[in-house]
Amino acid sequence: MSRKKVLVLFGGESSEHEISRRSAVCVLDSIDRERYEVLTAGITKKGSWYLTGAPLTAIGDGSWEQDKGNAPLALSLDRENPGFLCVTEEGEKALAVDVVFPVLHGLYGEDGTVQGMLRMAGIPFVGSDTKTSAACMDKGLAKALVEQAEAAHQAKCCILYRQNCDPEEAAEGVEEFFRRKYPLFVKPSASGSSVGISKVRTRQELVDGIGVAFAEDDKILIEEAIEGRELEVAVLGNESPEASPVGEIFSAHEFYDYEAKYQDQGSRTALAEDIPEEILEEIRETAVLVYRILECRGLARVDFFLREDGTVIFNEINTMPGFTDISMYPQLWMAAGMSYAQLIDRLITLALEGEGC
Repeated sequence: MSRKKVLVLFGGESSEHEISRRSAVCVLDSIDRERYEVLTAGITKKGSWYLTGAPLTAIGDGSWEQDKGNAPLALSLDRENPGFLCVTEEGEKALAVDVVFPVLHGLYGEDGTVQGMLRMAGIPFVGSDTKTSAACMDKGLAKALVEQAEAAHQAKCCILYRQNCDPEEAAEGVEEFFRRKYPLFVKPSASGSSVGISKVRTRQELVDGIGVAFAEDDKILIEEAIEGRELEVAVLGNESPEASPVGEIFSAHEFYDYEAKYQDQGSRTALAEDIPEEILEEIRETAVLVYRILECRGLARVDFFLREDGTVIFNEINTMPGFTDISMYPQLWMAAGMSYAQLIDRLITLALEGEGC
């Protein structure tokens, strides 16, 4: 049986470029090369695409961009001959692939843009389709869809748009909405890895937080701060999704920001303990329900808070969660008895079953 040709795509223009590289290194290091023929393509921060044979260390530290073997790469939109066009010293070369694994986080990767391009080209890909990727990337829209379906409790929230928004005036309206209760969280609506998020306790911190969030997105959310345990569930599947065991985050910082996730060794994750089984089952069932409501495919990580009174609060969903060696998504499936290589194989199989669209 011939090996399927898989193109692993990493990098991108978003603020999560470095995390994408780290995720890709783990995927490339674990994928079964006896089962798959693996090609690697990187997108620079400036948006240039290259087919690369750079070693994993170079991908991890970013020096892959200087690799002499890099060849410019473009997506072909010829659906009768799906694949890519690669520019080599011999000229333009067609490059057919069976499936793309877009290990891309954040804007221009996880938000439906790349998914739409691959769908137009007729190339199967790992993960959710264009509309679902876009909806889940937009936290405000995802929350509205979940609220409309009455699928889960959520934090009280309001939304601000950059156009004609004066942070000082907006802060007054936000304080009135929350009856001047602090703390609050200020978040870009469409960013990941906690980039641009602030926890605020005063009017001035709120004004500053609005500015920080608007630096990442034109639409931002202000949410009440939920006191409780931070829990995550990995979901896997297409028509019949499955939920992993429940994991818990122990942040070295006041909240699980970018530095706490990827830089502070004091942060850790573990399987959730000392939680009644019926609550764990409620969390897992809610994760699958949210996954279905948002019409996810392949994979997603669904995040929750658990209040002291046992109330489960849906926080957000990520359609291309981190795949680094410390990321919760692969760790939860490994805790369920699935190896990293088996997880990658399952995701590729799901992509081929669903044809990526």
